[in-house]
Amino acid sequence: MSMSTASAEERKKPAYIVDENLIDNKYLKDALIRNKREGLEMAVKARFFALIVVALLAIFLVQDWSVLYYLFLIALFMLNGWAQLKIGRVGRSRKELLLLFVDITLMGITVGVPNPFQDELWSFAMQYKYANFPYFYIVLAGATLIYSWRTMFAVAWYTLFIWVGVYVWAFFEAPILPEISAQMGLLLADYPHIWEMVDPNSVNLHQRVQEIVVFIIITGILGLNSWRSNRLLERQAEAARERANLARYFAPSLVEHLAERDDPLGEVRSQSVVVMFVDIVGFTKMAEHDEPGRVVQFLREFHGRMETAVFDHKGTLDKFLGDGLMITFGTPTTTPDDAKNALQCAIAMQRTMDEWNAVRSEMGLAQVKLSIGIHCGDVVLGDIGSERRMEFAVLGDVVNVSSRLESLTREIGASIIASQHVVEAAGETLAVDAGYQLIGSKEIRGRDEPVTIWAVQRDT
Repeated sequence: MSMSTASAEERKKPAYIVDENLIDNKYLKDALIRNKREGLEMAVKARFFALIVVALLAIFLVQDWSVLYYLFLIALFMLNGWAQLKIGRVGRSRKELLLLFVDITLMGITVGVPNPFQDELWSFAMQYKYANFPYFYIVLAGATLIYSWRTMFAVAWYTLFIWVGVYVWAFFEAPILPEISAQMGLLLADYPHIWEMVDPNSVNLHQRVQEIVVFIIITGILGLNSWRSNRLLERQAEAARERANLARYFAPSLVEHLAERDDPLGEVRSQSVVVMFVDIVGFTKMAEHDEPGRVVQFLREFHGRMETAVFDHKGTLDKFLGDGLMITFGTPTTTPDDAKNALQCAIAMQRTMDEWNAVRSEMGLAQVKLSIGIHCGDVVLGDIGSERRMEFAVLGDVVNVSSRLESLTREIGASIIASQHVVEAAGETLAVDAGYQLIGSKEIRGRDEPVTIWAVQRDT
């Protein structure tokens, strides 16, 4: 994604800010941002739907003009949900917590404070105790879509604080209809439970305690589920990071293949592999006359261009060797096209270098010459090293011969040398069409038998 495209997309989205000091895994960071954005959007849609249902329910229950009071409160809930969507972020946010507490406070007012516009006499105690507490579960349900398990407990404790506050208000409110209440108290003196239910000044403490205890228990269960979901999100982000790390060494198609495998990558085995060594001619002399920072920047650009060619031809980047690379075709699994891909990859690398040299020439920089050696055959591959540090390695005579062929390019003035084994596996017609020419047998340092080679001559 280009910077301009990313900026355009970001302008369309709310600012979900991430605390860089708290999250060092960019895949987890991206997952959290995506999860928070989806949760906020879903919560706002659910909130609007639920509030429309509640508004219709209020109209059905009240059936007079005083319902406008509740419709006004419902409008405030909608406005607060929209504000949460706008300022939502990953990590700690005092503004977002404040809006969450506004939700709970509004709910406390809605279910605990009598409608000031209704005509009939109604007390705080009566408003408080008659089955209004379940509306708090709407706020709790919305919070489960957005917030972390820690914030869920903040919802529980603040709801407790609001509900106790309404209880104290109702408890100390001046009694209403004291004469009628006294007469009813005498009539129901032998039925204390019934009297507690019908007394307009009773807050029914036992029922209130039951409501808040059940609410906290449910919050704890939902918080535990939120914690479990976060753990799953972290594991998914870690898997994404591991897959991205694989993508630094393997072609994207192989990354998908490896991600679906249950067998370990490092199982020691023998198989036929094409090995390629790539090196910059005269790099040491180049580096002696340049600044270290520029040398590093040069190598980064070089490696980036080379790895693109490697992955485009389904190769595996085995390792960087300073100013060179070791590349394999046929790891972790072999294909019929490994040799063909290797020969074509070498040509693509040289073409890439030609394009880069054209740019460097315009900038007045020195030309860069590349030498490549390719050989194939059976190798041993698997994890080597100690328990503290393991490395997936390709070992065998094929590796040594490939390295020697790369060195041989300097002696015969070639840019690419491939062994007869590679050309036979790819097909001589393909090799000739690609520009490879049969050179013949050559002695290889450290090897008793000569190797028949094909080469692409270097342009002078």
